[in-house]
Amino acid sequence: MYPGHWSSIKPDAAAVINADSGEAMNWAELDARSNQVAQLLYSLGLRPGDHVALLMENQLEFFTIAWGAFRSGLYLTCINRYLTAEESSYIINDSNSQVLFTSSLLALPELLDQTPQCKHRFCIGSATGYDNFEQALQAHPATPLQAQPMGDSMLYSSGTTGHPKGIKRPLTGKSVLEGIPGLETVNPYGIDNHTRYLSPAPLYHAAPFGYCMRTLALGGTVYMMERFNPEQALAYIDQFQITHSQWVPTMFIRMLKLDPALRAEFNLSSHQCAIHAAAPCPVEVKRQMMDWWGPILWEYYAGTERNGHTVIGPEEWLAHPGSVGRASSGVLHICAENGEELNTGEAGMIYFEQPSRNFEYHNAPDKTHSATHPHHPNWTSLGDVGYVDDEGYLYLTDRKAFMIISGGVNIYPQEIEDALILHSQVEDVAVFGVPNAEFGEEVKAVVQLRPGVEANPAVAAELDNFARAHLARYKVPKSIDFIDELPRLPTGKLYKRLLKDQYWP
Repeated sequence: MYPGHWSSIKPDAAAVINADSGEAMNWAELDARSNQVAQLLYSLGLRPGDHVALLMENQLEFFTIAWGAFRSGLYLTCINRYLTAEESSYIINDSNSQVLFTSSLLALPELLDQTPQCKHRFCIGSATGYDNFEQALQAHPATPLQAQPMGDSMLYSSGTTGHPKGIKRPLTGKSVLEGIPGLETVNPYGIDNHTRYLSPAPLYHAAPFGYCMRTLALGGTVYMMERFNPEQALAYIDQFQITHSQWVPTMFIRMLKLDPALRAEFNLSSHQCAIHAAAPCPVEVKRQMMDWWGPILWEYYAGTERNGHTVIGPEEWLAHPGSVGRASSGVLHICAENGEELNTGEAGMIYFEQPSRNFEYHNAPDKTHSATHPHHPNWTSLGDVGYVDDEGYLYLTDRKAFMIISGGVNIYPQEIEDALILHSQVEDVAVFGVPNAEFGEEVKAVVQLRPGVEANPAVAAELDNFARAHLARYKVPKSIDFIDELPRLPTGKLYKRLLKDQYWP
């Protein structure tokens, strides 16, 4: 389905609501304005398979532009709003975007000089060198294009381990009337036209963007937060009688660390399904969330590549704690470095098998090759390490790039981070390997303490004792450093490379 369908059924009902400001856009408005965007893009000469870029904070027009691109058969690249002009320009240029949509907040003058091949720039609001978005729309009718082939997103990886890479999938060739890509594999959650979906995360990220668009495709209402705030998110679940939501583990941790009396003030009884992914969730954190919210947490493992998908419901997870589920798309394979398939319970690189490889990294054949199994071209990996149990449930161990090898022993930082984050004085933590003359690498922890807690040797000693009580000796960090704030994206992803670079010559 698409906005035109729901506009004909419930034109005056809200499609998207800004939970922070109360501003709303109904289905008739979303349909009409996205048609105008499509007409604008067509008038500029863009045709199916061409590219446009969207650099914007969370606001309602994000959805009109996205749907306008999708119903034009175009590739849409949403850009992290926190990137520098140089980083944003790299993505605009690499994606071959012919049009840039942005806002007055993010319409940096440097982008004009650094993206010469992007001929058309539109700004919501006013900015020197950019055309006014509203004026541009008014010159075009609110009727659909004669043909409405379905487009898709071409999002970029966060660049946590190097230059970001565009993830490109072939267009389906279907009409927008037939639905949006991926919808058939990602709705075990009961999302429908009665859903009230809370999105607390940045829309430029793959999961929030994808699930908001799919909720709209199914006729549900999206309640968008401009930015995550733990107390405000709980208030919105209560105020708007939210039925579905999506989170990352750092959000759970921040909500759990609110005062219990404050948490008890909110009525969360409408909440039927809380989806989470993007980063592994510590088992104890998820148990505490289940105790608080009830058995409504659903978890999945997938990537923007859409090369495979696992999912696990709350009851399944309680029987298989720590698992991210069984494959619902693709066939799982766990392989050694040489590509040899490993036995049940052995940790190795996670591959998904599909009938054929269904994505490539744009302008980066070497990266596409490195994500492909050495002997099976239709087996691809996101770079994660894990294992499956004898029932086919997948357990993530860590990113291959983050694994520490100390004296020939593999150490997975995630396990150490999961332990340390449970300490009452820890707000956030990153663990990685640093040079060691004898063992090659040793374990380093960098800790962000909770507000009001002073970093000193006594706190470091307390954390060291805590780690020794919960971890095998060889996993205990050899040293602990403190930092005011870890370089973590609002999506929950950590720029661990920025920390590691400070310790490696």
